[in-house]
Amino acid sequence: MDSLRIVLMGSDFELRLVSLVVRAREMSDDVILLDLGSKDSTIELAERVDCPVVTFDGKMVAPNIASHLLENNPHTNTLMIHITGEFKLRDMPLLVNRTRDNWDVHMSFFSKGNEKTDPNEIRYSEGIVSHLAASKRGLKVLSEANPSDAPLELSEEIRVRVLQSKPPLNVQQRESLATASKFAQLFYWMLESRHPLLLFGIPGLILFIVGYKLSDNVLDTFTEWNQTTVGVGIAVIGVTLMGLFAMMVGLILYIMGKQVKQIQSQYSHWPKSD
Repeated sequence: MDSLRIVLMGSDFELRLVSLVVRAREMSDDVILLDLGSKDSTIELAERVDCPVVTFDGKMVAPNIASHLLENNPHTNTLMIHITGEFKLRDMPLLVNRTRDNWDVHMSFFSKGNEKTDPNEIRYSEGIVSHLAASKRGLKVLSEANPSDAPLELSEEIRVRVLQSKPPLNVQQRESLATASKFAQLFYWMLESRHPLLLFGIPGLILFIVGYKLSDNVLDTFTEWNQTTVGVGIAVIGVTLMGLFAMMVGLILYIMGKQVKQIQSQYSHWPKSD
Protein backbone atom coordinates (compact mmCIF):
# COMPACT_ATOMS: atom_id res chain seq x y z
CA MET A 1 0.00 0.00 0.00
CA ASP A 2 1.09 3.57 -0.64
CA SER A 3 2.51 5.34 2.39
CA LEU A 4 2.48 9.06 3.08
CA ARG A 5 5.00 11.27 4.82
CA ILE A 6 4.08 14.82 5.87
CA VAL A 7 6.88 17.34 6.19
CA LEU A 8 6.18 20.52 8.17
CA MET A 9 8.55 23.20 6.93
CA GLY A 10 8.95 26.49 8.74
CA SER A 11 10.46 28.24 11.72
CA ASP A 12 9.37 29.76 15.01
CA PHE A 13 5.88 28.27 15.25
CA GLU A 14 6.13 26.69 18.70
CA LEU A 15 2.55 27.65 19.62
CA ARG A 16 1.15 25.65 16.69
CA LEU A 17 3.64 22.78 16.48
CA VAL A 18 1.92 20.23 18.73
CA SER A 19 -1.52 20.65 17.13
CA LEU A 20 0.01 20.42 13.64
CA VAL A 21 1.97 17.27 14.47
CA VAL A 22 -1.03 15.57 16.10
CA ARG A 23 -3.27 16.40 13.16
CA ALA A 24 -0.66 15.31 10.62
CA ARG A 25 -0.14 11.96 12.36
CA GLU A 26 -3.86 11.23 12.04
CA MET A 27 -3.60 11.40 8.24
CA SER A 28 -0.12 10.05 7.46
CA ASP A 29 2.38 7.33 8.27
CA ASP A 30 5.23 9.63 9.28
CA VAL A 31 5.70 13.29 10.23
CA ILE A 32 8.95 15.24 10.29
CA LEU A 33 9.90 18.86 10.85
CA LEU A 34 11.99 20.62 8.23
CA ASP A 35 13.33 23.49 10.30
CA LEU A 36 14.41 26.73 8.65
CA GLY A 37 16.36 28.07 11.61
CA SER A 38 13.98 28.39 14.54
CA LYS A 39 15.07 30.61 17.42
CA ASP A 40 12.26 29.72 19.81
CA SER A 41 11.30 26.36 21.36
CA THR A 42 10.04 24.78 18.14
CA ILE A 43 12.80 22.17 17.94
CA GLU A 44 12.59 21.32 21.66
CA LEU A 45 8.85 20.80 21.43
CA ALA A 46 9.28 18.63 18.34
CA GLU A 47 11.69 16.39 20.24
CA ARG A 48 9.24 16.11 23.14
CA VAL A 49 6.50 14.79 20.85
CA ASP A 50 8.95 12.43 19.09
CA CYS A 51 8.87 14.32 15.81
CA PRO A 52 12.16 13.98 13.86
CA VAL A 53 13.82 17.30 13.01
CA VAL A 54 15.80 17.96 9.83
CA THR A 55 17.57 21.28 9.37
CA PHE A 56 17.35 23.03 6.01
CA ASP A 57 19.63 26.01 5.44
CA GLY A 58 19.61 26.13 1.66
CA LYS A 59 17.78 28.42 -0.71
CA MET A 60 14.03 27.87 -0.59
CA VAL A 61 13.47 26.86 -4.19
CA ALA A 62 11.54 23.78 -5.29
CA PRO A 63 14.50 21.75 -6.70
CA ASN A 64 16.58 22.25 -3.54
CA ILE A 65 13.66 21.28 -1.29
CA ALA A 66 12.88 18.22 -3.42
CA SER A 67 16.50 17.12 -3.25
CA HIS A 68 16.45 17.46 0.53
CA LEU A 69 13.20 15.52 0.84
CA LEU A 70 14.47 12.77 -1.43
CA GLU A 71 17.16 11.73 1.07
CA ASN A 72 16.27 8.78 3.32
CA ASN A 73 12.70 8.62 2.08
CA PRO A 74 11.11 5.14 2.37
CA HIS A 75 7.57 6.41 1.70
CA THR A 76 5.68 6.36 -1.57
CA ASN A 77 4.31 9.90 -1.34
CA THR A 78 5.54 13.04 0.35
CA LEU A 79 3.59 16.15 1.30
CA MET A 80 5.59 19.22 2.27
CA ILE A 81 3.64 22.06 3.89
CA HIS A 82 5.18 25.48 4.42
CA ILE A 83 3.85 26.66 7.79
CA THR A 84 3.22 30.40 7.67
CA GLY A 85 0.88 32.73 9.50
CA GLU A 86 -1.70 32.30 6.75
CA PHE A 87 -1.81 28.50 6.97
CA LYS A 88 -4.87 27.12 8.76
CA LEU A 89 -5.10 23.69 10.36
CA ARG A 90 -8.38 23.04 8.52
CA ASP A 91 -6.49 23.25 5.20
CA MET A 92 -4.39 20.15 5.93
CA PRO A 93 -6.98 17.52 4.84
CA LEU A 94 -7.32 19.28 1.49
CA LEU A 95 -3.57 19.16 0.94
CA VAL A 96 -3.47 15.49 1.91
CA ASN A 97 -6.02 14.79 -0.81
CA ARG A 98 -3.56 16.23 -3.33
CA THR A 99 -1.35 13.20 -2.78
CA ARG A 100 -4.21 10.91 -3.80
CA ASP A 101 -4.88 12.59 -7.17
CA ASN A 102 -2.16 10.60 -8.98
CA TRP A 103 -0.02 13.67 -9.62
CA ASP A 104 3.72 13.05 -9.60
CA VAL A 105 4.24 16.70 -8.64
CA HIS A 106 1.51 18.94 -7.24
CA MET A 107 3.04 22.24 -6.22
CA SER A 108 1.83 25.63 -5.15
CA PHE A 109 3.97 28.67 -4.44
CA PHE A 110 3.79 32.36 -3.70
CA SER A 111 5.11 34.67 -6.37
CA LYS A 112 5.47 38.43 -6.69
CA GLY A 113 4.77 38.21 -10.39
CA ASN A 114 1.59 39.03 -12.25
CA GLU A 115 -1.37 36.91 -11.09
CA LYS A 116 -2.42 36.43 -14.71
CA THR A 117 0.88 34.73 -15.52
CA ASP A 118 0.74 30.97 -16.06
CA PRO A 119 2.26 29.45 -12.87
CA ASN A 120 3.92 26.77 -15.02
CA GLU A 121 6.02 29.50 -16.62
CA ILE A 122 7.24 31.09 -13.38
CA ARG A 123 10.81 30.15 -12.53
CA TYR A 124 11.53 28.31 -9.29
CA SER A 125 13.84 31.08 -8.11
CA GLU A 126 11.00 33.61 -8.36
CA GLY A 127 8.58 31.85 -6.04
CA ILE A 128 8.35 30.53 -2.48
CA VAL A 129 6.93 27.04 -2.15
CA SER A 130 3.60 26.90 -0.30
CA HIS A 131 3.10 23.15 -0.52
CA LEU A 132 4.63 20.30 -2.48
CA ALA A 133 2.93 16.93 -2.92
CA ALA A 134 5.02 14.45 -4.89
CA SER A 135 5.75 10.82 -5.45
CA LYS A 136 9.26 9.38 -5.29
CA ARG A 137 9.53 9.65 -9.03
CA GLY A 138 8.30 13.23 -9.00
CA LEU A 139 10.77 14.24 -6.29
CA LYS A 140 13.63 12.73 -8.23
CA VAL A 141 12.77 14.56 -11.44
CA LEU A 142 12.15 17.84 -9.62
CA SER A 143 15.42 17.57 -7.68
CA GLU A 144 17.34 17.35 -10.96
CA ALA A 145 15.83 20.59 -12.27
CA ASN A 146 17.74 23.86 -12.39
CA PRO A 147 16.53 26.62 -10.00
CA SER A 148 16.43 28.99 -12.96
CA ASP A 149 14.07 26.67 -14.86
CA ALA A 150 10.27 26.68 -14.81
CA PRO A 151 7.89 23.79 -14.09
CA LEU A 152 6.93 23.82 -17.77
CA GLU A 153 10.38 22.40 -18.55
CA LEU A 154 9.91 19.25 -16.46
CA SER A 155 9.84 15.89 -18.18
CA GLU A 156 6.62 15.01 -19.99
CA GLU A 157 6.80 11.50 -18.49
CA ILE A 158 5.51 12.75 -15.15
CA ARG A 159 2.17 14.35 -14.35
CA VAL A 160 2.70 17.88 -13.03
CA ARG A 161 0.30 20.49 -11.73
CA VAL A 162 1.42 23.89 -10.49
CA LEU A 163 -0.77 26.46 -8.75
CA GLN A 164 -0.08 29.98 -7.65
CA SER A 165 -1.16 30.75 -4.09
CA LYS A 166 -3.02 33.95 -3.45
CA PRO A 167 -3.20 35.81 -0.14
CA PRO A 168 -6.57 35.49 1.61
CA LEU A 169 -9.07 38.28 1.15
CA ASN A 170 -9.29 40.67 4.07
CA VAL A 171 -13.05 40.78 4.54
CA GLN A 172 -14.32 43.02 7.31
CA GLN A 173 -16.65 40.99 9.48
CA ARG A 174 -19.22 42.11 11.98
CA GLU A 175 -18.21 41.84 15.57
CA SER A 176 -19.85 38.90 17.27
CA LEU A 177 -21.36 38.86 20.74
CA ALA A 178 -18.41 36.88 22.10
CA THR A 179 -15.88 39.53 20.99
CA ALA A 180 -17.93 42.71 21.38
CA SER A 181 -16.67 43.51 24.89
CA LYS A 182 -15.15 41.96 27.97
CA PHE A 183 -18.56 41.74 29.59
CA ALA A 184 -19.98 39.94 26.55
CA GLN A 185 -17.08 37.46 26.65
CA LEU A 186 -17.73 36.79 30.33
CA PHE A 187 -21.46 36.34 29.71
CA TYR A 188 -20.82 33.97 26.79
CA TRP A 189 -18.41 31.90 28.90
CA MET A 190 -20.93 31.66 31.73
CA LEU A 191 -23.58 30.44 29.29
CA GLU A 192 -21.29 27.79 27.82
CA SER A 193 -19.99 26.57 31.18
CA ARG A 194 -23.38 26.69 32.95
CA HIS A 195 -21.86 28.68 35.76
CA PRO A 196 -23.86 28.47 39.03
CA LEU A 197 -23.61 32.22 39.57
CA LEU A 198 -25.45 32.64 36.27
CA LEU A 199 -28.00 29.85 36.72
CA PHE A 200 -28.91 30.77 40.29
CA GLY A 201 -27.14 33.96 41.32
CA ILE A 202 -28.43 36.40 38.69
CA PRO A 203 -32.09 35.19 38.76
CA GLY A 204 -31.94 35.21 42.56
CA LEU A 205 -30.63 38.78 42.60
CA ILE A 206 -33.41 39.89 40.27
CA LEU A 207 -36.09 38.20 42.37
CA PHE A 208 -34.66 39.67 45.58
CA ILE A 209 -34.64 43.21 44.17
CA VAL A 210 -38.17 42.83 42.80
CA GLY A 211 -39.45 41.47 46.12
CA TYR A 212 -37.73 44.22 48.08
CA LYS A 213 -39.21 46.92 45.87
CA LEU A 214 -42.67 45.38 46.10
CA SER A 215 -42.48 45.15 49.87
CA ASP A 216 -41.54 48.83 50.05
CA ASN A 217 -44.08 50.20 47.60
CA VAL A 218 -47.02 47.76 47.48
CA LEU A 219 -47.51 46.73 51.10
CA ASP A 220 -47.44 50.31 52.38
CA THR A 221 -50.43 51.17 50.17
CA PHE A 222 -52.75 48.70 51.93
CA THR A 223 -55.04 50.36 54.50
CA GLU A 224 -56.56 47.12 55.76
CA TRP A 225 -55.71 43.43 55.72
CA ASN A 226 -58.05 41.00 54.06
CA GLN A 227 -57.85 37.81 52.02
CA THR A 228 -56.48 39.67 48.98
CA THR A 229 -53.89 41.79 50.76
CA VAL A 230 -52.65 38.82 52.80
CA GLY A 231 -52.17 36.81 49.59
CA VAL A 232 -50.23 39.67 47.99
CA GLY A 233 -48.11 40.03 51.11
CA ILE A 234 -47.26 36.34 51.19
CA ALA A 235 -46.39 36.45 47.47
CA VAL A 236 -44.07 39.43 47.99
CA ILE A 237 -42.34 37.76 50.93
CA GLY A 238 -42.07 34.50 48.93
CA VAL A 239 -40.45 36.27 45.96
CA THR A 240 -37.93 37.96 48.27
CA LEU A 241 -37.06 34.76 50.11
CA MET A 242 -36.85 32.81 46.84
CA GLY A 243 -34.38 35.34 45.44
CA LEU A 244 -32.29 35.21 48.61
CA PHE A 245 -32.33 31.41 48.57
CA ALA A 246 -31.28 31.29 44.90
CA MET A 247 -28.33 33.61 45.56
CA MET A 248 -27.20 31.43 48.45
CA VAL A 249 -27.47 28.29 46.32
CA GLY A 250 -25.39 29.92 43.56
CA LEU A 251 -22.65 30.92 46.01
CA ILE A 252 -22.64 27.49 47.69
CA LEU A 253 -22.37 25.66 44.34
CA TYR A 254 -19.61 28.00 43.21
CA ILE A 255 -17.58 27.43 46.40
CA MET A 256 -18.16 23.67 46.26
CA GLY A 257 -17.00 23.59 42.62
CA LYS A 258 -13.77 25.34 43.59
CA GLN A 259 -13.20 22.89 46.41
CA VAL A 260 -13.78 19.86 44.16
CA LYS A 261 -11.29 21.18 41.57
CA GLN A 262 -8.73 21.76 44.30
CA ILE A 263 -9.16 18.19 45.56
CA GLN A 264 -8.90 16.78 42.01
CA SER A 265 -5.68 18.68 41.40
CA GLN A 266 -4.05 16.87 44.33
CA TYR A 267 -4.51 13.46 42.71
CA SER A 268 -2.88 12.84 39.34
CA HIS A 269 -5.03 9.75 38.73
CA TRP A 270 -8.31 11.61 39.24
CA PRO A 271 -10.20 11.89 35.90
CA LYS A 272 -10.35 15.52 34.92
CA SER A 273 -13.31 16.96 33.03
CA ASP A 274 -12.95 19.57 30.29
